[in-house]
Amino acid sequence: MSAADLDDYSWINDSAKADKVAKALLKWGLDAGASSFCHWFQPMAATFRHGQTGQVQLSTLEYNSDGTPTFELKGKHILFGETDGSSYPNGGMRATHTAGGYLCIDPSSPPFMRDDCIFIPACFVSYDGKALDEKTPLHRAHQAMSKETARLFKHCGFEVKGAVNNIGLEQELFFIPREAYQRRMDLQFTGRTVLGKMPARGQELCDHYMSPINIEAEVYACMKEIQEQCYKLGIPLKTRHREVAPNQYEFAPLFGSVITQTDQNLMVMQIAEEVARKHDLACLLQEKPFAGVNGSGKHNNWSISTLCGAQLLNPGDLTTKSGNPNLFPIVMAALVAGVDEYGDLMRLAIASPGNDFRLGAMEAPPSVISTYLGTQMTAYLKDFSEGNVYEYKPATSPINLGVDIMPIVHAPAEDRNRTSPFPYGGHRFEFRAVGSSQNVSLVNTVLNALTAKKFAEISDRIEAGEDAVAVAQDMLKKHFKVVYNGNGYDPAWPAKADELGITHIDSGVEAIDKFVAEKNIKMFESLGIFDAAECAARRSILLDLYVGTIEMEVGCMIDMINQHAIPSAKAAGIDTAGMAAGVSKLEAALKEMHAASDEFEAAKLARVLRLDTMIEVRKVVDDVEAICPADKWTIATYKELLFVDTGKFK
Repeated sequence: MSAADLDDYSWINDSAKADKVAKALLKWGLDAGASSFCHWFQPMAATFRHGQTGQVQLSTLEYNSDGTPTFELKGKHILFGETDGSSYPNGGMRATHTAGGYLCIDPSSPPFMRDDCIFIPACFVSYDGKALDEKTPLHRAHQAMSKETARLFKHCGFEVKGAVNNIGLEQELFFIPREAYQRRMDLQFTGRTVLGKMPARGQELCDHYMSPINIEAEVYACMKEIQEQCYKLGIPLKTRHREVAPNQYEFAPLFGSVITQTDQNLMVMQIAEEVARKHDLACLLQEKPFAGVNGSGKHNNWSISTLCGAQLLNPGDLTTKSGNPNLFPIVMAALVAGVDEYGDLMRLAIASPGNDFRLGAMEAPPSVISTYLGTQMTAYLKDFSEGNVYEYKPATSPINLGVDIMPIVHAPAEDRNRTSPFPYGGHRFEFRAVGSSQNVSLVNTVLNALTAKKFAEISDRIEAGEDAVAVAQDMLKKHFKVVYNGNGYDPAWPAKADELGITHIDSGVEAIDKFVAEKNIKMFESLGIFDAAECAARRSILLDLYVGTIEMEVGCMIDMINQHAIPSAKAAGIDTAGMAAGVSKLEAALKEMHAASDEFEAAKLARVLRLDTMIEVRKVVDDVEAICPADKWTIATYKELLFVDTGKFK
């Protein structure tokens, strides 16, 4: 058996080859001091789970018949596993009396080693094949996209075996002093502050953005160690820098396969949390830890290439390798149509609880799902849709600095639009609305699914006798409304989007409900990604996550007011009646939420409680904090939490 045998993945169906792989893994592990292994999988809705993954670590130590110890790892051990499927979020697909959950190796994602354990990436399904994890649907969607790409391209005269989706994830996060973190129940339990007055200095001057990381502070050493640990696991973290908000930072890797990049991003988040503790810091991955400053996203840079290396979103490369200059606008027509028709699924995919605070301000795109193509691409596709067919050759923009010794800067064909949720960035799209705490599996499941669906529709029409160019032109005419190159923060844009019929869903709860929309179930079923039961289960899980998150946040707010804010105010001689009344409002709202008739109604009430009642009560408490002497206020303040690496405010 050679290394090449691992590349076609068929070795998993050959027990002899599987035994050889297991033997090699065992030797690799023992040589490095690893005597355990585990299947490493991704339970659904695992936002508050450390690392967002599941695992049962098993020792490779066995005993021979004569009682002597040995180490053993066989093919059957690495290919399959079993655990309790009813104890993970499953939306009713697993009950206690039908609890089996089955693990299957993912041969496309490489095993890795941490400490004394070999981690084997795996998928997790029920006894009847229902996906109990985030990875299985991603594989299904990726496979559908690959098959439909090959099918469409064959009709266009370009024979390919399939396609691969590549992504690059820009992970934003916050580091804060651990001592202050330990004096904040809300940060420990929910990842965000439910109370807290802004200090005199925030991010007004944008002085944090990409400024030098203080080499004398804890954060610099922490970031270096995170990067080093990731390198040891083969995770290529390319970029590290300060982000816009105080205490906010970013890591970004090289581009890679959507499967491995998703796996690696989960490990990056886990490593960041673990390493932060070693440096007396806490890592916050929640989308909006602090009111009044930027939240954190995870920009999902997204592209597709054929297995022979032709880049679908690179017009020059695709035309050169396919010999068909019309293939690029056909691809773009399908994507524009997909964003328009399935924008509700894109909004659903980023409906994390924290994103309800983040979207629509402070460099996060709005909850209107549109795409930015830039002036050149937009003009070209309009020409194409109107019958003026020619090859797209974008022109760069030369920038003269006016200094003789400085070179001419050749800017890309298009400027950046940071207010668009899905801008074209030259050879890729960037889904900017993704939340920082999210597992991006569902995000890319949706993007691959809508791509596969639209590619399939074009192929169906070609097979029915229509011309490929004509089909693409028809799609563009019908769906061009979703292209918006303007300012997404323009107050008039949401209303305009509503007039145009573009997806605009402010509420994450309402977005989650779109999982069971008839057109979406039909699309998922047609591609073999989800059936109706899986869609309903995931809707239920995401709604429960939303309700549970708000329940924890309200519980923290009530306890922090009763145990800290009110006693602090009393010690300072400040009236506490307003805060006491606020607690009563919170308790009444929580009771109403618990009495809701179903999970959807409970989630809607939870959203009102979070975005109205909690904000109203917070203002009362923050106003008290503003006048309470600092030595009396027992909750760690924003002044203590922010500016961790400046040393100026400790």
